[in-house]
Amino acid sequence: MPRRTPAESAPKKGEIFSATVRDLASDGRGIVGHPCGLTVFVPGVWPGESGSFRFTGLQNRIGSAEVVTLDESSSARVQPRCPYHGFAPGDCGGCPWQFMDYPAQLAAKQRRVEAAAGRISKVGVQAIWPSPAVYGYRNRAQLKTNGAALGYVSPGSHQLAEIEDCPILTAPNRRTLKALLARLPEPEWRPHRNAKWTTLDLDESVDADSVAVNSRLPFQQANTAQNEAMRRWLAEKCAPLDKTGAVLELFCGSGNFTQVLAEAGFERIVAVDASGPATDALARRDLSNVTVVSRDLFKPESYGALFRESPAYSTLVLDPPRDGMRHLDALLGSRPKPADVFYISCDLATLFRDLAQLQSMAYTLVEIQPLDQAPHTPHIEVLCHLQLSV
Repeated sequence: MPRRTPAESAPKKGEIFSATVRDLASDGRGIVGHPCGLTVFVPGVWPGESGSFRFTGLQNRIGSAEVVTLDESSSARVQPRCPYHGFAPGDCGGCPWQFMDYPAQLAAKQRRVEAAAGRISKVGVQAIWPSPAVYGYRNRAQLKTNGAALGYVSPGSHQLAEIEDCPILTAPNRRTLKALLARLPEPEWRPHRNAKWTTLDLDESVDADSVAVNSRLPFQQANTAQNEAMRRWLAEKCAPLDKTGAVLELFCGSGNFTQVLAEAGFERIVAVDASGPATDALARRDLSNVTVVSRDLFKPESYGALFRESPAYSTLVLDPPRDGMRHLDALLGSRPKPADVFYISCDLATLFRDLAQLQSMAYTLVEIQPLDQAPHTPHIEVLCHLQLSV
């Protein structure tokens, strides 16, 4: 196929072209180059694979395509265990890497963390902690239903991917799913007004009769075994620290890591999150030396009040959502800085953005420890320890 220049028009929808997969995007899709120079994302492929691809569209100067044929396939390809796995409308795309064996998935995640870390630091990345279970690990899920069918929404569409089972769910959640399917059709689950779906949130605390309908359950880490590994890591890092200093924990939720800090023996812990069921639940736990504070941590003015209540903290624990820490200047600027910072993140882009800013504020990266919370997906959890430079 003759090579076009980037200045020429983008390929037309439906055009077939040949290419080799050169990398993976953050959402898990393969990256290929169109002969005209356009970058194109393709689901269901792996670096080094080559074949023919059908161009399916263009958005924000990034193209998308689908596989027509693969001439060279990775030796790590496997048959997906889930019959609903796929990339077409109506398929469940929740586990987009299920076509690759687990060691290949881990290697890809390790490379991504190392590439991100290498742009800001010379600190080596620890070997990723694999999930003890690669199926049957997920302790929570959000299902969608229209009252007649039940499943997940196909990625990039508004189409329901109907399921009869989900092999990544834990055994209790699979039993709840089976019981929910037995209730179909269920008129009470029909969406109201202009809503397209009714949501059903489940975890191991609910069954088919008590499932949360159009109401989110309190957040919890989705992989119980890996959450315990994260808690052990934090406990080990806190063990040698001076326990007389105050600890500030931001985005504490219902106290997953607050309990670790309390058990470590710190004399004062200020645990902060937006008010709601999670912080109410944490307050009811009445953990030793813990003060629960409700603040909107996405507003910079919230941080001044925290430091008026306790002017100095020796340790800072951060576990923000995917948006990361938006107001590090408001948190750490023009006041005594904590000696140790523990940053726990589920988003590489915002994590390393924030780590770069922390380094500019006199912090040194000590450890970067990735772990796999979600096998068969591109998601990565990372635990980081920083110390204030002397």
